[in-house]
Amino acid sequence: MDLLDDSAVRQMLTGVPEWRREGDEIRRTVTAPDFPTAIRVVDEIAVEAEKLNHHPDIDIRWRTLRLALTTHDAGGLTGLDFTLAARIDEIAAAHGA
Repeated sequence: MDLLDDSAVRQMLTGVPEWRREGDEIRRTVTAPDFPTAIRVVDEIAVEAEKLNHHPDIDIRWRTLRLALTTHDAGGLTGLDFTLAARIDEIAAAHGA
């Protein structure tokens, strides 16, 4: 997968407004209604990540999830990061997070 240049990253971020760039990653915080819902969100993200063979870093603190995406193999951000980010947004929204 090809690395995105800065201009392309800025453009792609407009499609996932909850995400922000930090260096070679995009990051988002999701706050679920409660801990069991947060875990369900993580479970659904895991299923999508396996389908795409692209796995986010996830930090779970009670009902708060901190997510980070980058394409390690490519050494930065690719379209795959934004594909998974959009799917994570859908999952979070479906759970009221």
